[in-house]
Amino acid sequence: MSRESKLAKNAIILSFGTILPQLATIVTLPILTGCLTKDEMGVYDLVTVLVSLILPAATIQIQTAAFRFLIDSRDSKEKTASIITNIVAFTIPTSFVALVILFFFLPTGDSLYSLWICLYFLADLLCNTCRQICRGVGNNTAFSISAIIVSLVKMLCLVVLVYFFRWGLKGALISLFVASFLSLCFLLFKTRIYTYIVPGTVSPSAIKELLRYTWPMVPNGMSAWIMRLSDRLVVTAFMGISANAVYSVANKIPNILQVVQHTFTLAWQESASVASKDQDAEKYYSYMYRSMFDLTAGFVSLLIAATPILFKILIRGDYDEAYYQMPVLFIGVFFLSMSTFLGGIYVAYKKTKSVGITTTFAAGINLIVDLLAIRYIGLYAASGSTLIAYLVLFIYRIIDCQKIVKIKMFWTHSLEVFVIIVIESMLCYMRRPMFDYINIVIGAVVFFNLNKILVDRVLKMAIRKIKER
Repeated sequence: MSRESKLAKNAIILSFGTILPQLATIVTLPILTGCLTKDEMGVYDLVTVLVSLILPAATIQIQTAAFRFLIDSRDSKEKTASIITNIVAFTIPTSFVALVILFFFLPTGDSLYSLWICLYFLADLLCNTCRQICRGVGNNTAFSISAIIVSLVKMLCLVVLVYFFRWGLKGALISLFVASFLSLCFLLFKTRIYTYIVPGTVSPSAIKELLRYTWPMVPNGMSAWIMRLSDRLVVTAFMGISANAVYSVANKIPNILQVVQHTFTLAWQESASVASKDQDAEKYYSYMYRSMFDLTAGFVSLLIAATPILFKILIRGDYDEAYYQMPVLFIGVFFLSMSTFLGGIYVAYKKTKSVGITTTFAAGINLIVDLLAIRYIGLYAASGSTLIAYLVLFIYRIIDCQKIVKIKMFWTHSLEVFVIIVIESMLCYMRRPMFDYINIVIGAVVFFNLNKILVDRVLKMAIRKIKER
């Protein structure tokens, strides 16, 4: 099987575990915005974002080593068992200690709320570790199913507890915990991960080797948290929790693109790691860069065009101000997507220090712009600082990656596409039916023009399947 075919196959399998959960999130968005108060929505958003801080801090990102190191040990059951055992031996106790400390510092004002939050964080930490192990041993199907379980259970619980029982924030927190816990149970017992655990193979030196790879990823994880959570904290501190709820809602639709990109990234990291040893790695990375750029730009163009429709359908309550943040956030997510693609090359060559340095640099810019501008332009400081940070991250990584492997850039093509996306964003701001119709046409034309080969292949494949039936 060719590299492209294997990448496509893995991307399709992983898409069920990333895109479908996002669709479930979109379905429940009207419930959350309609049944929770703005303050409750703001707290709920902070909790879901805060988990991205706890994960790298509590485990020193050791679960990321599961994926990368297990790829190289797939032919050895002994090495696989040793890696998994040492990761679990480190993750479980450190997670418990971190969450016991967190319980006493959470400013919820209600110990029951704090308990549900900590239980959710623990279940999510362990579930994420098991997922990375599944990816490392090549079981992408189990990875996807576990994510689907999370989304479906969370959706069902939100409908029952928040919509019907009206439990508000408590119901939403319980939903998060139950979803992650059941997904963890599936991974443990369906895939029998525990059979890989051999207590006799626990080794401080093995753990140190894993941590040497992962500790530079902690600044990366923390910095990614800063770029996501600092916006929320700054907005909450200067404008109040209700403003954070508005900003949270503004991120929901742009996050659709991030989920699509995340699907590709999961498959890309594996493909890039395997291809790093090939003689034509530079040619392959350049080809994939152009393909990723066109696909991401096409989706951005479509989503900006569809924003007026999606906003009316999905958003309930007084969140009109959120609409005007979305075009800025769309462009920011676009640069994040391309930066993440380049991050896959760092992972392939085990250059985790570069991942941490570049993300930390961008996170510092994000926080500084946030603090300097929040008093003058309000919510635009949050969305604008995010865009600037991701743009800087993209440029930084383009330059830095060239030191590892030469990737051909298509500057004229990239500039032309970016100008079109900016024009679409300006038309979206107008909020007039005529401009919305024009945007839909532009979005469709841009997507199909950039991805003609992909669309042609998909159509031919669909026609062939129909004829075979």
